[in-house]
Amino acid sequence: MSDNELVLDEELRDVYQEVTNVAMGQAADSLARLLNVFVVLPIPNVNILEAGELQMALQSASDNESVSAVCQGFIGKGVAGEALLIFNDSSFQDIAKLMKYEGEIDDAVQLELEMDIASILIGAFLNGLAEQLDMSFSQGHPVVLGQHCDISELISSNSARWSKVLTLEINYTIKDYNINCDLLLLFSDDSIDRLNEIASYLLE
Repeated sequence: MSDNELVLDEELRDVYQEVTNVAMGQAADSLARLLNVFVVLPIPNVNILEAGELQMALQSASDNESVSAVCQGFIGKGVAGEALLIFNDSSFQDIAKLMKYEGEIDDAVQLELEMDIASILIGAFLNGLAEQLDMSFSQGHPVVLGQHCDISELISSNSARWSKVLTLEINYTIKDYNINCDLLLLFSDDSIDRLNEIASYLLE
């Protein structure tokens, strides 16, 4: 696909925004039920970004804090991508409190908390997205991309995989708690044609 083709027209952007809204709501509902909290939902961002632009977008979202991240690949009907869940490290005290964990929060505990939240948010989001697009995704095992690192390190070490991607970005915050995480769905450039084709049916 040429760079010129990697442009989203407004109608398709609206479709992606709408399906992301619905999937985002389902994922937030799953998290809210687990933790018995109110999850604040933003307007999702839908863009085609290169690795450098992705880094800048995430840097502003993370407020220059150190972060930890989990990544999970998925594939279905000619569409492949990765779900990337990024936590601000300052969130883990409150995540532990909400999940009724008492004790020292070392790296192993933090990793367990990350995996629990990632499993809920990513799984529910992908299910909601697949249902609306009339497809199903096979999901790989979640992988830790980094703990206590800078966004720039995280992106630069994976920039070859994310050279130019369709990005659905959702920032989840929890009311009355210092919990902030970004969920990004990164669709590879060779999936965009197929994804646009599927999404275009929703315009009819």
